Amino acid sequence: MRRPAVRDGKGEGADPDGRWLTAVMHAAFFLLLGSSLVRFLTRDQGDARTPWVVTLFAVFWLLYVLGQLLAPAPRPGARPTARHLAWLGAVSAVWIVLLALAPSATWCAMPLLFAGLHTLPARIAVPVVAGLTALVVASQIRVSQGALNPNMVIAPPAIAAVATAVLVHLQRQAARQRALIDDLVRTRRDLAATERRAGILAERQRLSTEIHDTLAQSLSSQRMLLQAAERVWRTDPDGARGHVRDAAEITSRGLAEARRFVHDLAPADLAERTLPEALSALAERESGPGLTVACRLDGAPGPLPERIEAALLRIAQGALANVREHAAATRAALTLTWLDDQISLDIADNGRGFDPDGAAAPGEGRGHGLPAMRIRARQAGGALTVESTRGEGTVVSVAVPLVPVAPDPLKETAA
Repeated sequence: MRRPAVRDGKGEGADPDGRWLTAVMHAAFFLLLGSSLVRFLTRDQGDARTPWVVTLFAVFWLLYVLGQLLAPAPRPGARPTARHLAWLGAVSAVWIVLLALAPSATWCAMPLLFAGLHTLPARIAVPVVAGLTALVVASQIRVSQGALNPNMVIAPPAIAAVATAVLVHLQRQAARQRALIDDLVRTRRDLAATERRAGILAERQRLSTEIHDTLAQSLSSQRMLLQAAERVWRTDPDGARGHVRDAAEITSRGLAEARRFVHDLAPADLAERTLPEALSALAERESGPGLTVACRLDGAPGPLPERIEAALLRIAQGALANVREHAAATRAALTLTWLDDQISLDIADNGRGFDPDGAAAPGEGRGHGLPAMRIRARQAGGALTVESTRGEGTVVSVAVPLVPVAPDPLKETAA
């Protein structure tokens, strides 16, 4: 995982606030260094040590500049490199020598103090700051004249303590923010993986339901027709050829349905028909020897969203498939009812029935009959109910509000 870190310096990902702070520190260093050199030259001009002190000022300045180029500070949260630590030690050593020769260089300690606090761990930075502060106090006392000014002893430690407390607090706060960002990135990655898995499961559910309602039913009908044709092949050739033609027609419809659900389109029956017309065509197709299917419309039909039309037609197909394969019924009826606030579809048969509260429905052990219909009803924003008594038939009813509530995809997947 890529760690979202704030980096000093230029380039992509650099922190504007970090650059601003670095620029202020550099400006303060050069300003204090220049004022210290001017003070030394105006007060101690002609001293035998002047060439050496000016040379040390130049070396101090050069080390500081080279350190920014060759040994830059590490990004926040990272450990300082050996090169950076060596530079910090070298520039501090030059400053200590310069302080011994020219006490005017005292306040150049402030940029070093901030540099140490900014890059070193707190357990190392605090002793370093304490040492620098002690040297500043000693230098002030050494050059003081007359009575000792208490501020020379109290002010540097007080300033150093405040700066240390503030910067250490900012360091720890930045560390907590980085940890929080890492947690958020991990959470976002886990959430994306969860959504991806949920999408895969939802697509699998869609495919299994579509296959059950289209290909499986088509293959089942083809098998029954071909078996019937085989039984009468010798005794009734014309009847056998009729069964084969019906099987070929079902094969064509199944192929069209397969192509459409692969592209996530509406059922083929709804491509050029309204829902009542598609239900009537379905009832006509399902009617045959031994089973008569009627279709009835109540109320004034109106436009419906495609997904609701597709869900109701698929539910009707699934219910009639169960009637044909498991109910041993002779009559079935599709009733589509349009009300002011909802649309309902009832599929009733006079078959053997079953106990909805007891054992599974006939053929339900395979797992894609009523569960698939219930899922479709929920996805359309409605509900499906089943009423059945052994020996007295079954009624499957689905009611969908005309302004349905959008379903929760994760809940549908879990169901």
